[in-house]
Amino acid sequence: MKVLRYIIPGILFGIVMTKSEAVSWFRIQEMFRFESFHMYGIIGTAVILAAIMVFLIKRRRVKNLDGNEIKFNPKSMSIPRYLFGGIIFGMGWATTGACPGPMFTLVGHGVWTILIVIVSATIGTYAYGALRSKLPH
Repeated sequence: MKVLRYIIPGILFGIVMTKSEAVSWFRIQEMFRFESFHMYGIIGTAVILAAIMVFLIKRRRVKNLDGNEIKFNPKSMSIPRYLFGGIIFGMGWATTGACPGPMFTLVGHGVWTILIVIVSATIGTYAYGALRSKLPH
């Protein structure tokens, strides 16, 4: 029964990704070629919604499922770090036609080749974790 609290939001997220066409390789390529506002509208809506939710979580001191207050850790704004990370992320997104959220939705659609991307992203994440202490801050 506890697994439903993860399954139901995941299914709803998949439906939203599909209906908004955020899983469409064509829509993603359109965005990177600056041919359509569609994906920028989706991303902009997500950023605005996230900002409102973070504001409300902080203001109302919302608790997580374990009953602990949700805390946001401050981040240092190291420009080179975010610049290089954003470039790598964007190149992967443009090359594969999928960012992390829609990747799993595509598996649900039966696009099995996306499993190569998921495995590669997992290896990259592991490599970053292993090398993080050796990277410039």
